[in-house]
Amino acid sequence: MNYRYVIQVLGKLLVMFSAVMGGLALVAWVIDAMESWRVDVGAEEALLVSCVACLVVGGLMWRITRRCKRFMGRREALLLVASSWVLGAVFAALPFFVWARVFSGDAEHPFCSFDNCYFEAMSGLTTTGATVLADIESVPHELLLWRAFTHWIGGLGIIVLFVAVLPSLGLGGKKLFNVEAPGPAPQGLQPQIRQTARILWLIYGGLTVLEILALWTVARMHIFDAVCHSFSTVATGGFSTKNASIGYYYNKPAVDIIIIMFMVLAGANFGLYYQLWRGRAAAVWKDTELHLYLAMLALGSLVVAAAIANGGDPVVLTTGAEVAPDSAESIRQGIFTTVSIQSTTGFCTSDFNRWPFIAKAVLVAFMFVGGCSGSTAGGIKVIRIWIVLKVMIVQIEKFVRPNVTRPIRVSGDVVDSQLQLSAMIYVLGIIVVFAIGWGTIMVFEQWNPESACTLTTAATASVATLCTIGPGLDAVGAVENYGWFSGPSKIAMCVLMALGRLEFFAIVVLFTPTFWRRD
Repeated sequence: MNYRYVIQVLGKLLVMFSAVMGGLALVAWVIDAMESWRVDVGAEEALLVSCVACLVVGGLMWRITRRCKRFMGRREALLLVASSWVLGAVFAALPFFVWARVFSGDAEHPFCSFDNCYFEAMSGLTTTGATVLADIESVPHELLLWRAFTHWIGGLGIIVLFVAVLPSLGLGGKKLFNVEAPGPAPQGLQPQIRQTARILWLIYGGLTVLEILALWTVARMHIFDAVCHSFSTVATGGFSTKNASIGYYYNKPAVDIIIIMFMVLAGANFGLYYQLWRGRAAAVWKDTELHLYLAMLALGSLVVAAAIANGGDPVVLTTGAEVAPDSAESIRQGIFTTVSIQSTTGFCTSDFNRWPFIAKAVLVAFMFVGGCSGSTAGGIKVIRIWIVLKVMIVQIEKFVRPNVTRPIRVSGDVVDSQLQLSAMIYVLGIIVVFAIGWGTIMVFEQWNPESACTLTTAATASVATLCTIGPGLDAVGAVENYGWFSGPSKIAMCVLMALGRLEFFAIVVLFTPTFWRRD
């Protein structure tokens, strides 16, 4: 294992992270000079202090390993990706912690606890969107911008960005990209891995700019809010600048429509956008996973809307206001919430914890499914669910016709046995980790005398963090937060977020003896 090279690349990553923090602090200072955001102290200073700390640590790591052998194999890539998320969350948490401890003047603020800051940072980088904050609007705009930006750089992955901007990784870049890129395999892109990463980031950045312009010019959202919500939407994250999330903009239906459109786009395979760019629209339309994804969104929205309308109870918005569940309102809430949950974005417009059982059951099922492979969405992924279902159907048929051999096809291509096995193991692994997370949270909260944890709360907190959704049900519902959990429970959920974001295997393999064994 080439530990020194892993440390060197981590150092370079921290230097890049430092540059991002410093750049955001500078942008915040310029905008603050032109337009007073809020009467607060120390937000820019907290970013600059964190920037310097990140630069010093990263620079030292880079300096002391400068003469190492520059080789990166599969094991080095796995170790680097896993450690980059753990270490990246530490430094992403620093601005929150420094501001709360040194500048806020509020000793009771949630960010005075480092485990809260680490939870918020890990939630940002893994695009989970779960928060410990009860009063988001009391946080300075500079830190809300940094909080949303952690979503954006985590959307396609820190390492994918790293591969895109640093040519020095050479062949190691391919190994990093294959570990970090979301989904089974991004299809239809360039064979050179650095070029692939750049194309993905160009598409990703283009969608972000389009959404910012749409929210700002069409929906008349403030430019700051438009930027933060666009960062969160395209990354399928869910951090908002408002306590009521998107429900704050209830009187602006255009906001709902624009965010729904971009949540759907962000949950689809980014490789398909490259196909469109190359004029291969026919290939996009033949994609089985896209058909299934859109069909699930349509059917799920219909079922949820019908359940809301037939339930008869008023729809309680995230602002606390109540509206009648007529057809238009039921459709609006059903579509927005279904798209938000399946794309794993986690934005909320109403308290779906109060909805009928069938609506909540559909939403929880969609939490597990998630978006498409090659997207920024979390969850198991639509294509894996489809492969497992087809394997089950073939195996059932074999009981009746044991001599029949029927190949499993997706988008016209035969799915080999290795990919079938990988999909089944992944689905089983997610279920096992979800159950372990559920039990772990329940055990930890038994020791917390102030806990409001129920079986439903622990179960949905486990799936919401593992599948990077954000909101769950009961005490972690749409209008609740995670700040009341004990420290051990928050750390356990941070582990679940990392497992879900890196798709399970990249983390679990680090705990096997063979990974550390010398060749």
